[in-house]
Amino acid sequence: MLFLFVIGLEMRPDRLWSMRGEIFGLGLVYMLVGIAALICVGIALGYPVAASFVAASGFVMSSTAICMQLLAERGQAALPRGRRMFSILLLEDLAIVPLLAIVAFMAPGGDEATWADRLRGIGIGLAAIAVLVLAGRYLLDPMFRLLARFGAREVMTAAALLVVLGAAMLMQAGGLSMAMGAFLAGVLLSESRFRFQLEADVEPFRGLLLGLFFLGVGMALDLGVIARNLGLILVAVPAFLGLKMVVLFAVARLFRASRAEALERAVIMAQGGEFAFVLYGTAVQFGILRAEWNAILTAIVIISMILTPVMILLHDRFAARQVAAPEGLPAPEAVAGSVLIVGYGRMGQIISQPLLERGYSLTIIDNDPQAIREAGERGFKIWYGDGGRPEILKAAGAERARLIIAAAGDRDSVTRIAEHARENCPNVPVLARAFDRDHARELLEAGVAWPLHETLESALAMGHEALIRLGEAPPSADALIADIRRRDTGETATQ
Repeated sequence: MLFLFVIGLEMRPDRLWSMRGEIFGLGLVYMLVGIAALICVGIALGYPVAASFVAASGFVMSSTAICMQLLAERGQAALPRGRRMFSILLLEDLAIVPLLAIVAFMAPGGDEATWADRLRGIGIGLAAIAVLVLAGRYLLDPMFRLLARFGAREVMTAAALLVVLGAAMLMQAGGLSMAMGAFLAGVLLSESRFRFQLEADVEPFRGLLLGLFFLGVGMALDLGVIARNLGLILVAVPAFLGLKMVVLFAVARLFRASRAEALERAVIMAQGGEFAFVLYGTAVQFGILRAEWNAILTAIVIISMILTPVMILLHDRFAARQVAAPEGLPAPEAVAGSVLIVGYGRMGQIISQPLLERGYSLTIIDNDPQAIREAGERGFKIWYGDGGRPEILKAAGAERARLIIAAAGDRDSVTRIAEHARENCPNVPVLARAFDRDHARELLEAGVAWPLHETLESALAMGHEALIRLGEAPPSADALIADIRRRDTGETATQ
């Protein structure tokens, strides 16, 4: 749930709307074709049609946790190819709700539910979504703004976890997926000015619980079941994996993806998904699957997950041999030309003006809720976050930025920003606001490309004007000021 919440934070509503064609086009076509093809494998292995449908529906869904982690590690989450994979994963997550309903209808005695019961269930689900949307739109941002005013970091973290779990439980109460609730909560907060702070606060818990999830997946593998059904599993695993990869590759090519992208998508998404466990467990409860079948299918999905890293390694080695010197790939539009400005006080505001005039995309973060609100009233989008924390810099895209400008309002924060930037993104140049000459030397030692005394240039400008008004010739005044600037810069660099 926390993993999908973080994904939702990166999916603004306008971005999701722009992906509607890929979600309900590419994703839907893949799921329909994949289920139809995998049903044939189930029937060929001797399962009844209903059980084959459940097995195919579970295995056609890829693991969102594994795929998104792989995309993040490969730096493809923000690329068009990563977005297309995410659109399929998102539709699969949404499809778990109708699939569970179909399982209930297919069950012996499942047709006893009246239309009134079914409509009531649909109404409850829609009401739960409506409540979550209204709360996210009108309550969450004011709540985080109030908490930020007190500056208690632990309270902000607790509030973020409360939002995730509350949204998940609300969706569960409405008969929907808990993961879907966490994802929607992230989407609703993606436009919030507290997005980066929330992402950084949730990140440690996400990593811990994701590790526990994979630990639980490994513990669910019943070696006794594998031993008793070794022949069937040895046939089923490559059959499911192979056919799923063929479908993924064919659908990708159908939607005009390159051969390299289609093959990569087929390898990354070949494994079964975590929602298969939910679907299979429900099918056992309704009598569609036997307990032994559930154990075998669960083992097949888990083995497919275990094989994913091996398949990725083989793909990367094979692709490295076959793909020769690709043409220069363009940088993602959301990152190209981006500048990260930390601090939107008197200095940050002035720095941003020429950059905006030249059309550069800016990400600006500040930890003053009042300043953020005032900037919002003037039409500026400022994100809330403490730029002195490395996880905030990472969440704000420091590693992908072309330039970082540290213009925070206190000396220690600027130094911490410079140190964290040197450690985590050493290839990104940093310009920093220095409060005095000693601070400028400190920033140079921290790896800052260009520290600027915040009063130096304004003081030199006033000294230049004073010389002119006292009768000095402009060229003489220019030369003297340039000499003073040069001496100051030299002394700062050598001391």
